[in-house]
This record gives sequence, structure tokens and C-alpha cells, in this order.
Amino acid sequence: MQSVVFLSILFLLLVSFTALGFWHSRGRVKSVEDLITARNSIGRGAITATLISSVMGVWILFIPAEAGAVFGGVSAIIGYGIGEALPLLTYAKLGPRIRKLIPNGHSLTEYAYVRYGPTAYFLVLVVSICYMLLFLSAELTGMTGVLELIMEIPRWQSALMIIFFVLLYTGYGGIRASIFTDTIQTLLILPLMIAFALFIVYTLGGTATIYTNVFSVDPNLLNPGFKTGLFFGFWVAIAILSAELMNQTWWQRIYASRDDSNLQTSFIAAALINMFIVILAGLFGVIARGHVDLITDPSNPGYNASSSLFLLFQTVSPEPILVGVLILAILLTIGSADSLLNALSSLITADLPKYFNTPSDNSLRFGARVLTVIVAFVAIYISLQARSVLGLFLLADLLCAAVAGPFLYGLYSKKTTGSGFLISSISGLVVGIIYFPNETISSFLGSLPYYGSIHPTPNFLFAFSELHAFQLL
Repeated sequence: MQSVVFLSILFLLLVSFTALGFWHSRGRVKSVEDLITARNSIGRGAITATLISSVMGVWILFIPAEAGAVFGGVSAIIGYGIGEALPLLTYAKLGPRIRKLIPNGHSLTEYAYVRYGPTAYFLVLVVSICYMLLFLSAELTGMTGVLELIMEIPRWQSALMIIFFVLLYTGYGGIRASIFTDTIQTLLILPLMIAFALFIVYTLGGTATIYTNVFSVDPNLLNPGFKTGLFFGFWVAIAILSAELMNQTWWQRIYASRDDSNLQTSFIAAALINMFIVILAGLFGVIARGHVDLITDPSNPGYNASSSLFLLFQTVSPEPILVGVLILAILLTIGSADSLLNALSSLITADLPKYFNTPSDNSLRFGARVLTVIVAFVAIYISLQARSVLGLFLLADLLCAAVAGPFLYGLYSKKTTGSGFLISSISGLVVGIIYFPNETISSFLGSLPYYGSIHPTPNFLFAFSELHAFQLL
């Protein structure tokens, strides 16, 4: 009965946002341009809100909390928060230049085609689509996994329901529907996060009691200078920055911003708010170590630290509060899912004219919607097979890290060529893969003749830092 009730709540929530998306965009989407850019029409408040909601997917309830519980406590969380702020701060600087150099552009792939040529364009297109596909898959993996764990709802049911309704309003209203619903989601997400944090502190007896309990389990978790956490925060910051620089979601919002001043203010404000939310979410994981029986050894089949936030609330809070946390998770999921699906649609729409002779406006919109549905169902399939949210994100980050540096360097240097871009990107990716901690990749590389005996020990810090160091050479 509990799962039936929650499925009803999930259904009503999704129907409500779908109705709002349809209502707001009705009569406003008269062309492909309206569907994918809403060029120069969105003000400071709405851009800030959509940036917050688009970044703050359900992953913030998993990965920062897991980082706090397992990978370095407070020091890892601070690094994660800084890493999450860096891309938006970077775009506050890059955004006006992108608008100046490509005033009528739509996507990062258009820039790649003009700046580096068709081969580089194809590489950027594949990397960008793979990143957003894996991002969406990771979101669904986390959300459906929690609903199955706590509410016993089959993963395929919740995944299909979420994607179906998000596709409805983003397919109809495009970026305008996405930005409007993001604004409402942000107005709900921020107070809910703060309210749940205050609830946990009050329920567990105050900050002093929480500190004592966590300290008794592992004092290093509360040490801002803990070396393991600092290293984790460092490579995570590199990974996040590289990945988000290849995210079409931000290019859309650069063009949607009313002017350069609004753009810069919005991206800076969103960066600071997102950093605060990530650090707050990560602290739930640290708190959980002192109050929940977490299994923190990743090699243990019962490893549950990635769900530490939900396990904490399940342990110490009444059912209505737990339901509230799950509603927060759903808001976070649809907030990032609609932005990702809309960004995928805009990439496809901007690129279709390269393959068809002057398609009509209606044909472009229809083709974009069909291809976006296909990508969405691929994401559902991946999410039903996957188990690690962090693993999907890190794989996506590695792909983006390989191309992000040389890709954006071309905005400032005329010396970079298409062949130089390809050599730098592919060589960096090879170096990153060599160090990337993945059992399948490491097993394959270790079995190669001659090379297998010298294959280095996988390490995330080396995977991302050596990748960029090699590109600089």
C-alpha cells in the first residue's frame, strides 16, 4: 500500500509540472529558435533559478554524502563544493565571449564545426551526447534505486513515469518550459534542503552531540586538512569543471540570458548557491557515519554509503519526513532531466540541417523530438543495468575532460588547429583511460602483452590530472 500511495504522489507531482510547462509555453514557441534558445529573453532571476535546478540533480543526495561518509569527510565535501562552483564561475567569464564571437549560435557543436572542422565537430558531438546521456542515466539510476529500496517500487516503473512526463512538457515547450519549471523547482528545493538540515540537527540533539558521535567513529572526517579528502576534492574539481564545460545545458542558457550583465550575475549567484547546497548535502553523509550502521568498504557487496543520506532519514525520522525527502529527490531529478533532454534536443535540432537540405521548421522540431525520445529510452535502459551513480558520472567526466581544454582554448587562441585539437583530445583520453579506476578497463589493459606488466596502478587523481598535464605538453 505504501508504494501505491507514493506512486500516486509521484504521478500528481509530475502531472503538475507538466501542466505548468504546457501553460507557460503555450503560444510562445512559434519556431525552432523559440524551442531551443529563447534568445536574449530571460531575466536574471529566472536564469539563476534554472542554473541551480539544472545543476542540482538527485546526484547531490548521493555523491556528496558518499564523499563525506567515505572519501574524506569535511575536506572532501569542501573540495566537491568548490568543484561544483568552478564551472559556473568559468561560464560567467566565458559566456559574454561566446555571445560576442558566435552571436547567432545555438550549440557548442556549431562552434566546434566552424572553429575546428567536421572531424573535430563529430568528436565533440559524440562526447557531448554521451556526457548528457550518462548524466541522465545516473540521475535515473539514483532515483529509481532509492524508490525501489525504500518504497519497493520497481525501477522500470518510476523511470518510465519520470521520463514520460518530462518528455511531454520539454517536447512541447522546449527551453521556455524547462526554465519556468526549473524556477518553481528551485523555490521548493532550497527551503526543503535547509528545513531537512535543521530537522536532523534538532532530532539528533544538536551540533555538539553530532560532533561527538562522528568524532568517535572517525576523527579524520571532521578535519578540513585531511589529506585523503583534499586529494579527493582536487581531482573531483578537475573532473566536474571539465565535464560541465562540455554541457550543452549551459550554452543554451548563455544565449537565453537577456544580456551580458544578467548572464554574469546569474552564473556567479548560482555558483555560490550551488556550492552551499553541495556542502550541505555532503554533511548529511558525515553525520550518517556517526548515527547509521554504514558499510563503507566499496569491495563489500553490502556497500551502502552512497545511500547514506536516505538511510540517515530512514533511521531517525518519521515516515512523513522520509516521504518529504523523496519528494525533494524527485524535484531534483526532474529539474536536471528536463534540462538535459532539452539540451539534447537543441543539439540535434541545430545539427540536423547539416545532413538534410533545408528542412522545414516543422520537420526540424519533429526530428528533434523523435531523436530525443530515442535517447531518453536509451538512458532508461542504461539506468536499469547500472548500479553505481558515481561510476557513471566519472566515466562521463573522463570523456569530457579529454576535449574540454583544447575545445575552449580556441576561443582565445587563433593558433589552435583542427588536427591539433584532435591529437590533444585523443592523446589525453588515452592517458586518462590508462589511469582510470575501472575493473573492466584495468583487466583488459593488464592482459595486453608487453604493456600489461608495466600498467600503472589506477588512480582517479592521476587519471584527470595526468590527462591535462599530457595535453599541456
